[in-house]
Amino acid sequence: MTTPHNTIPASLSQITLMMSPRIRRSPFYEATVRDGVSHFTVYNKMLMPTSFGNLEAELQRLMSGVAMWDVAVERQVEVSGPDADRLVQHLSARDLSKMRVGQGKYVAMCDHQGRLINDPVLLKLSDRYWFSLADSDMLLWVRAVAGEGNFDVNVCEPDVSPLAIQGPKAEDLVAKLFGQHIRDIKYFGCIETNLQGIPLVLCRSGWSKQGGFELFLRDGSKGDTLWELVKSQGQEYGIGPGSPNHIERVESGLLSWGGDTTPDSNPFEANMGKYVDVNTSVSYIGKAALQRVAAEGPQRLLVGLVLDGTAPSAWPLVERVAVSANGEVVGTMSAVIYSPRMGRTIGIAQIQRTVVEAGDRLLVHAPNGVQGATLSPLPFL
Repeated sequence: MTTPHNTIPASLSQITLMMSPRIRRSPFYEATVRDGVSHFTVYNKMLMPTSFGNLEAELQRLMSGVAMWDVAVERQVEVSGPDADRLVQHLSARDLSKMRVGQGKYVAMCDHQGRLINDPVLLKLSDRYWFSLADSDMLLWVRAVAGEGNFDVNVCEPDVSPLAIQGPKAEDLVAKLFGQHIRDIKYFGCIETNLQGIPLVLCRSGWSKQGGFELFLRDGSKGDTLWELVKSQGQEYGIGPGSPNHIERVESGLLSWGGDTTPDSNPFEANMGKYVDVNTSVSYIGKAALQRVAAEGPQRLLVGLVLDGTAPSAWPLVERVAVSANGEVVGTMSAVIYSPRMGRTIGIAQIQRTVVEAGDRLLVHAPNGVQGATLSPLPFL
């Protein structure tokens, strides 16, 4: 019996997750349950919806209409106070000297050896900054750096929970909710606002290439109200629930920090080189190490793989698998999916640079057997 493309294996669907006080629920949790959430993962110590039962239908909604996602797991580390500008620059491997209020930037946060420890979007608000985080506990890191450096700042995790509205009709819906002025917001631009008295920061952002906005809810008690308001106003656009879509993210080559990267990866090995400023006069953690990598070139590259034939999609890939060339392990594949638009099974892998440059034929050592693969640049589409 053949497993349908992009379905979750039965052995995984039967696993029960035991809850504890260490795993938090989002302000939108009850709403997602009412709307039929079928699968969760744990991300930043919170439950995160990953499917409402039909990945391909959710993909179609994202690609042609509008989807709403509970992404409250994108936790914020807030930095405020007299030394906020200095501390945020010290933590970010990018020149922020010209950053303005209402602007966001994609930044690499690195340790002193240049290892990538998070890839947040940094938002500059009127009197504070937010690091909008991937899945690692940066609150401890930021507080430690602030304390060791005697920065005069306050560092906290605020009551902020993003709700994403994504897809080609997302802008029309957000304009309906907030007014036509939102169409002038640039990518990663943000404004402090409210929706029928619900306090928000509205940002043109989201973990998809299809466009959209994130509503950063600033009062967790209003989560259910905000969800139902967006849902009701989006009916004319065919709105429906979903989650950061695994198919679209692989097709688009979107980086999943901690998924596609390994603990020793640097930004250049994660296709983040254009967001790292090594020739700037500003100082930041890991600068000397990143200058060396930039001069020598990264040892590995993040690339796409197109698997041979009708290789199974194995959604979701629950373990990193080895990739070999000429009889030697040369990297790992971290994501794989069947792409309906390409009609092929595709993956994302971190491979030795010399192998990528040579264009060598590869073998993926999947749990169900060895599959041949060819290299592809990212994004696929």
